[in-house]
Amino acid sequence: MNCLKWNYDRDKMIEKTKKAPEWVHFGYGNIFRAFPARLCQELLNEGATDKGIIAVEGFDEEIVTKVSRPTDDITVVVTFMGDGSVKTEAVASVAESLTFNEWERLREVFSSPSLKMVSFTITEKGYTVTENPDSYMGKVTSLLYERYKAGKDSIAFVSMDNCSDNGEKLKSAVSAYAKAYGDEGFIKYVDKTAFPQTMIDKITPRPSEEVLKMLTEEGFCNMEPIVTGKNTYIAPFVNGEECEYLVIEDKFPKGHPPIEKCGVIFTTREEVKKAERLKVTAALNPLHTALAVSGCVLGYNKISDEMKNSDLVKLIKGIAKEALTVVEKPTVMDSDSFVNDVLTKRLPNPNLPDTPQRIATDTSQKVAIRFGETIKAYGDSANSLKYIPFAIAAWLMYLDGKDDNGEEFTLSPDPMLSEITKMEKAELLKRSDIFGVDLYTVGLGDKILSIYKEMKENTLRKTLHAYVEE
Repeated sequence: MNCLKWNYDRDKMIEKTKKAPEWVHFGYGNIFRAFPARLCQELLNEGATDKGIIAVEGFDEEIVTKVSRPTDDITVVVTFMGDGSVKTEAVASVAESLTFNEWERLREVFSSPSLKMVSFTITEKGYTVTENPDSYMGKVTSLLYERYKAGKDSIAFVSMDNCSDNGEKLKSAVSAYAKAYGDEGFIKYVDKTAFPQTMIDKITPRPSEEVLKMLTEEGFCNMEPIVTGKNTYIAPFVNGEECEYLVIEDKFPKGHPPIEKCGVIFTTREEVKKAERLKVTAALNPLHTALAVSGCVLGYNKISDEMKNSDLVKLIKGIAKEALTVVEKPTVMDSDSFVNDVLTKRLPNPNLPDTPQRIATDTSQKVAIRFGETIKAYGDSANSLKYIPFAIAAWLMYLDGKDDNGEEFTLSPDPMLSEITKMEKAELLKRSDIFGVDLYTVGLGDKILSIYKEMKENTLRKTLHAYVEE
C-alpha cells in the first residue's frame, strides 16, 4: 500500500477487536468500505473507540481471498467532493475478514458477550427466505442460535441496505429460519432481539478506470479491479460521492459504537421512515429514475452530463416539487437542504462515474415506490400532476429500445423486461402491480399515453423542451 496513514496503533486495535469484538458486519462490498468502515476509521482516528470491525463476506468469498486479505484488509477510499476536488484516504478499520467457511471462528465471535451490533449490506436479495437452511439468512440465524446457547446475551441486528422497512425484512427472515429449530426459547429470543430500521444514502459506483489511473500515477500498486467468479466487480479501492446520510432507529440493547460523532442520526422508527420516504419517493430516487430512462433515450452516458441539460433539470425539479407537496417531512433532517444537495452537489458531480444505464436497471421494480406513492397521495387530483407523468412516458419510450435518432440500444437488466416490452402501452399503464395503481383509474393513463405518442412523433428531446417551457 501507499504511505497513507492513520492516527492509531492498528496492531493493538486488531488485537483488542479479535479478543472482544463489538461490531460485526456482513457484506464486504463497496458501500460498506466507503461508508460504515470509514465511519469506524474516523472514530479510531479521533480516539473515540479503540476497536474496529470484523467483516464477513457470505456471498462471494473471492472478495476476501483475492482483494481484502492481499491488501491486509485496508481499502483506499476515493471521495469525489462537491467542489470537484478528490479526497483519498486509507480505511484500515477492518480488524479481521472472514467467510462462512471459517465457521468455528464465527461461532466464537457471535458467542462473545462483548458483541453489541451486527450490521448488514447484503442487498435486498440477501434477505430471501428459502427452504434451504444453508442459505445466507439460514447461516446468520444459526450464528444467532450459537449466541443464544452461549448465554442469551442481547444484541442488535442492523440492516443498512437500501430497501424499505429493512429492519422488518431482516427480522422476518431470521424469525422464519428460527422456527425450524423447534426451540420456543430461541424463537422468543429472536423476537426480543433488536432489529432497528435504517435509511442509508450514498452513491458508490463500480471502481472507475479513471480513478485507477489516478491512483497508479500517485504511486499506488496493484489497484486493478477484478471480476470474481460470481461476477462481482471489485477493487482494492472504492470510489464514491461526498454526500452521505445514515439515519438509524435508536434501538440498541447493549449500545453501539459512537458513530453519531460522524454525522449518523439516531432517532425514532417513525422518523427513519419519514427520512426514507423523503429520499425514495421525493428527493432522490424519482429524479434518478427520470434521468436514467430519459438519458438512455437521449444518448447520455453520465448522469452529470445530463445535469448540463436545462430541460432535464427543469423536469427533475418539477418532479421533486410535486412529490415534496405530499410527502411527510422528517424533523431530524432538513428536507430543503437534502434536495438542494441532490440538485447542486450530487447529480452534477462531474467526477462521479455514474451512468443512466446502471440506474435504469430493474426500473419495473422501482416505479411503484418512486412515482406510484406520490400518485396515490394525490388521489382524485392526480391528473394535476405534470412532471411525474412525463417521466413515466419517458420510461415507455425507453422500453422501445431506440434512442431519439432511431438507433437501437441495449436495455438495462430488469426481471420483467421480456414481458413488458411486448405489452401494449395502454395495457402496461393499467398494471397496478408495477405502478402501485391503475393509472387510468386516477386519470393519468390517457395523459401519459398522449405524451408518449408525442415523443414517438417528435423525439423525446423536442417533446421535453416544449413540455417544460409551457
